[in-house]
Amino acid sequence: MSPLHFIISFICIHFNLIISSSTTSFVSPITRDELTQLYIISISIKTPLQSTSFLLDLGGKFSWIDCTPNNYISSTNHYIPCGTSQCNSLYSLACSNCFKPSGPGCHNNSCALFPENPVIKNTILAQALVDSLALTLTDGQTVGQLAVVPNFVLSCCDDSLLTGLPDGVSGLAGLGRSNYSLPAQVSRVYASPNIFALCLPGPSSSSELPGPAFFNTAGPYYFSPNIDLSTHLIYTPLVLNPIGFTIITYYNHPSDEYFINLTSININGKPLSISQSLLTINKSGFGGTRLSTITPYTTLKTSIYDAFIELFVNESYALNLTVIDDPVSPFEVCYVADDVYCNSLGPAVPVIDLVMHSEDVFWRIFGGNSMVRIGDFWCLGFVNGGDDARSSVVIGGKQMEDNLLQFDLESERLGFSSSVLVHDTNCGSFDFSDDN
Repeated sequence: MSPLHFIISFICIHFNLIISSSTTSFVSPITRDELTQLYIISISIKTPLQSTSFLLDLGGKFSWIDCTPNNYISSTNHYIPCGTSQCNSLYSLACSNCFKPSGPGCHNNSCALFPENPVIKNTILAQALVDSLALTLTDGQTVGQLAVVPNFVLSCCDDSLLTGLPDGVSGLAGLGRSNYSLPAQVSRVYASPNIFALCLPGPSSSSELPGPAFFNTAGPYYFSPNIDLSTHLIYTPLVLNPIGFTIITYYNHPSDEYFINLTSININGKPLSISQSLLTINKSGFGGTRLSTITPYTTLKTSIYDAFIELFVNESYALNLTVIDDPVSPFEVCYVADDVYCNSLGPAVPVIDLVMHSEDVFWRIFGGNSMVRIGDFWCLGFVNGGDDARSSVVIGGKQMEDNLLQFDLESERLGFSSSVLVHDTNCGSFDFSDDN
């Protein structure tokens, strides 16, 4: 049994379940799947509760789970009838019937949804499901009891929608801007602020140590050695994209993904020469800067990427770094690892700044987040997104690792720390043990 599963099992066995109105901050563990470079969040669901692994989708509209017959057994699940106010609030586009024995995901006159697999970009028609969910209480430093989130709405699906997802995952946890995302529902049940924070574990953390996802709290967020990372956040407004890009079109519905107002990209303090129009969202919903836990490495629209690569390589010459002739796909800039000096922040390469709404508000990317080790090489972990990229910049998982990101839906802002390695900690340093 892995340390993560031991932690969850211990919590489920040794703590009573409660519904609390006085302490409503929660924490869940996040791990990274090495094969797919995707992130997994562990949450307890069903009655009796079962610790369940979900793909973490930052921009997901709602959550879904595999309800293949005999896979989903719970005494508290029920369905949502078609035509009800709750069904209408889910923007349901269909009503579903089932001509098999009644059970999870199989009812007549049932509210239907279109859960999506964002990895293979596929969707199916599936019924909405309501059941109990539980999260672990926290004060930002220690973990406590499990607290129930009753009547949690998600979608049933069959195992065909799991294609391409990490092994052991049973569904998807949607953390997007919709009213039925995981953080929105938890916030609503506990009448707490819709604020959540992610600290994705990176290479600096042991692969067995999870990073935390905090819900319903603006902090504190304590990491060893007793560092409250909420005090190191810088804020920039969240930007609403008025056009949603889902497989099934929801008319007049804005995007559930998170966008920020990136105004320039600097390398060693030198700005890229790029068209400012690419960094804004046009009336068709194209352009702008999006954050994604499904995209492993930051992607840049071709014209931005070309300027980015040119400047980065030029700045690397001063470090006596020479690009190898045969880079490792999907990357185009790689260096011999023995030629690259490493420090506590990773490879010593040119520093990248993502500048926001003001020149003094920037997300700094050091070598630990910009470079990827592949065998005997260090490669620049940015990818050409193509000429037709929907978003001009997509900040991917690699660049978010070992960074604390706070999504404040109350104030419509993103808090970001830049690399927490600067503070001599990492995302795997939150203490999930019961004796802290």
